[in-house]
Amino acid sequence: MNPNENDPNQSSPGTPPPFDRPTDAQSSHSQPPPMDEPASNGFSSEQRQWGMFAHLSSLVGGLLTSAVGGWGTFIGPLIIWLIKKDTMPFVDDQGKEALNFNITVGIAMLALVLLSIVTLGIGLVIAIPGWIIIGIAWLVLTIIAGIKANEGVLYRYPLTLRLIK
Repeated sequence: MNPNENDPNQSSPGTPPPFDRPTDAQSSHSQPPPMDEPASNGFSSEQRQWGMFAHLSSLVGGLLTSAVGGWGTFIGPLIIWLIKKDTMPFVDDQGKEALNFNITVGIAMLALVLLSIVTLGIGLVIAIPGWIIIGIAWLVLTIIAGIKANEGVLYRYPLTLRLIK
């Protein structure tokens, strides 16, 4: 009988060596900070999360009201902004930004509808591609804004009318 036959630390030819787990002293990575601590920019995780909700709630509003033109895109940001604006400065800023952007998109979409009506349908040549481009840009920019808000960045949408200050 071979003396190494029953030793679990010895591997036979053709079998992989046993897995060695590193001890705490060998581990070189540190633990991530707890989620309740504010980020380096000073906003708590709760404020960042509500800021993200302010942006992404427009997607939910748009989906729920898509059968009637998607007019509900501004309702979610409006509700979140009205509820949290006095207690969370980050949500106050991001809620206004999301609301302003969705009002701007609504104005652009309405302008294209009016163009189509006034020109008796001829304006659809411009309106249909415009709706597609604006819709895709709205979706992409809203998702980017939600991600940035969750990172604690004071995100600003491009080409937005700042109606609510």
